[in-house]
Amino acid sequence: MSSGLSKARLGRLHHVMAGYVKAGEVPGVVTLVSRRGEVHVDAIGAKAFGGTEPIGRDTIFRIASMTKPITAVATMILVEECKVRLDEPVDRLLPELAGRRVLKRIDGPLEETVPARRPLTVRDLLTFRMGFGMLLDPRDASPISKAVADRQIFLLPAPPHTPDEWIKRLASLPLMYQPGERWMYHTGSDVLGVLIARASGQPFDAFLKERLFEPLGMKDTGFSVPSAKLDRLAACYRINPETRAVELHDDPKNSAWARPPAFPAGGGGLVSTIDDYHAFGLMLLNGGRYGNERILSRPSVEAMTTDQLTADQRAAALFFPGHFDSRGWGFGVSVVIRRDGVATSPGQFGWSGAFDTTWFSDPREQLIAILMTQRLAFGPSPTGIRPDFATSVYQAIDD
Repeated sequence: MSSGLSKARLGRLHHVMAGYVKAGEVPGVVTLVSRRGEVHVDAIGAKAFGGTEPIGRDTIFRIASMTKPITAVATMILVEECKVRLDEPVDRLLPELAGRRVLKRIDGPLEETVPARRPLTVRDLLTFRMGFGMLLDPRDASPISKAVADRQIFLLPAPPHTPDEWIKRLASLPLMYQPGERWMYHTGSDVLGVLIARASGQPFDAFLKERLFEPLGMKDTGFSVPSAKLDRLAACYRINPETRAVELHDDPKNSAWARPPAFPAGGGGLVSTIDDYHAFGLMLLNGGRYGNERILSRPSVEAMTTDQLTADQRAAALFFPGHFDSRGWGFGVSVVIRRDGVATSPGQFGWSGAFDTTWFSDPREQLIAILMTQRLAFGPSPTGIRPDFATSVYQAIDD
């Protein structure tokens, strides 16, 4: 069967991506479009600004929040083995999180709390409805925001604490909202990393390697880059908020990812390559199977990729404006629920990372698309590379 992708229109995708490199917004970009067994990979530019070494298919990227779907799959492996249950309280494995208190109001004193109406569950963690998450307004000066910063709960690539110390610090804070009440970004995935380690009896990173990365052939994916591979790690950039100039954020020669972290962060700690992540996306597109390997059952993948939020929760979600107009949230992945543009195909699922990486799989179109580059996506002067990539992928469909 033909892939149904137009070569001329894939050329348009190349032209749009090359425009970002030519304009100096990113030093280089690698894209992958896969449909019905046909895979197109395009590498444009260099691994670093001013560098001569070309970016390539084997370049290693910090994938940040694209770690979250991987953490969700690992959780579902344990659900299928009955080592955890979606609706059981986490207290058995995470006693630190038993008996939660909840802030009376999000901007109130930490001492003004009420008891949680019920325990936290595994489902709450997967759906980001645990009542605790990132407060994305940089101007937020609330007591809970200050306490989160003081305890170093949110850091990339990872908090500097061991998993046991991190969960203890998290447990010292009240929840921001009642369990199950509101979607809040990020924290659920980091908590799941600790839960997976305790449920499986092995470190989170070891579990991922044994149960996911090795079966999928993801040989370059992990929480750090070995010294022998550091020359393949792309440089990472950010925009200086004062000068608006592009500046180096993480130098491969002295990278924060050059050594194993104390805390393997399920919310954002991994590095990967475009082919490694394609194997992961293909496994989910194929209903949990990759080649001869069965990672998850089809029903588990269907549960993961079904919107789990109510209309009210989508409307009240503390996230970027407009995101939930056409999207919901499953287990560790965003799910498109309504077509409102070229690239919003109902049933499409995936997620993006803080350094302008993105991935989505689309069962209806039998399509996988991945973008890898390395520039902090938030703050002043964000690029439009991710929406332009998605639009360019879908306009290339020719059937």
